[in-house]
Amino acid sequence: MTETNLALLKGTVDLLVLAALDAGEPLHGYAIAQWIGRVTGGALLLEEGTLYPALHRMRRQGLISAEWGVSENNRRARFYRLTAAGRERRSQGASDWARYASAVSAALQGGGAGE
Repeated sequence: MTETNLALLKGTVDLLVLAALDAGEPLHGYAIAQWIGRVTGGALLLEEGTLYPALHRMRRQGLISAEWGVSENNRRARFYRLTAAGRERRSQGASDWARYASAVSAALQGGGAGE
């Protein structure tokens, strides 16, 4: 991932994780990273050093809950689930992101300075 993509990702990791968990059943960290990579066509790939600190932070904030289980590879893994607060944050974050993306797009397509 390029440095430019990483800078953009830092502001969106939580929203991406919340979207992954809102898509269905509880997921372990690796499955969350796979989901994000898959739905973005490989454009956004989360590495462990980015994903797991975000999961821990979001758990402390009450946006997600976690419980231990067994993965599809028969390994012990922590599975994360969206909480009501997380679902609300995802909804608000999606609205905020849409406005932000629209504004940036308008600026990039718009005219020069002073218009």
